[in-house]
Amino acid sequence: MPHSLSGLSDEHCTNDSAPPTVLMDNQALDDFLTAAVTEYQLITPRTPLPCFALLLGNAGRATLRIERVAFGRNARTSDPAARLEFSETIVPRFGPAYENEHRAWWIDSRDLLKASREADALGLELLGSIHMHPDWHRLGPPQERAVVLSERPTPMDRHVFGQTAWPINIICYLERRADAFYHALAAWAPPPAEHLDSECTELPLRVRTSTAAGV
Repeated sequence: MPHSLSGLSDEHCTNDSAPPTVLMDNQALDDFLTAAVTEYQLITPRTPLPCFALLLGNAGRATLRIERVAFGRNARTSDPAARLEFSETIVPRFGPAYENEHRAWWIDSRDLLKASREADALGLELLGSIHMHPDWHRLGPPQERAVVLSERPTPMDRHVFGQTAWPINIICYLERRADAFYHALAAWAPPPAEHLDSECTELPLRVRTSTAAGV
């Protein structure tokens, strides 16, 4: 496990009124970015392909440490519960764009169980999720280019975050400029259970620094 970035223990840094700081391993982020860039390059105006992974790590009093990501299959169209959720809740509430089977993610329950067991075997916990927001205002069909995505949650994201109630939900905004990719990250706590329509709380996010000097 990496040491506290400040050199102080969590107990010395705890502020009960402050949200926990998310400390993310750089290799875990690289693993996700590799998958996200691969998926991004397959996106077309009719196929807003998602990229999603689970976050494995440990929760402390003042920090949430992410050590690994775990990928799974999208059961958006094959899981009966997913089909029902989209037809009865998602599409009526968030619009017909979500009828597109390539939009949004519903992780296969078998892969969720596998990731949970993997976390247990490593002495880790299942802490939450990370997913990609592409620059859809450039990639999408003309009628959808007015809405610019970012690393902030959409109304649909807030709904999902509230339903799962995982303590961390990271959004990775990914865009291509010329021949290079750029990304921005933000971490979010779910809205309170009694106010699921309210805004999510942004969590401080730090990514472990790795340099040629071996830090």
